[in-house]
Amino acid sequence: MILEKNELSQVVGGGITAALVNAVIRGFQFLFDLGKSVGSSIARMTKGSYC
Repeated sequence: MILEKNELSQVVGGGITAALVNAVIRGFQFLFDLGKSVGSSIARMTKGSYC
């Protein structure tokens, strides 16, 4: 399918898709898990328990 220039200017993309929502949620989950691991390592270092 070949579109003309005037037809290309009328193409409208989708808004918020499931893939976009999924990527945003995974990003927040990654940041949350990263914060948990950094926080627990800081707590282990301050308490002196490394096991």
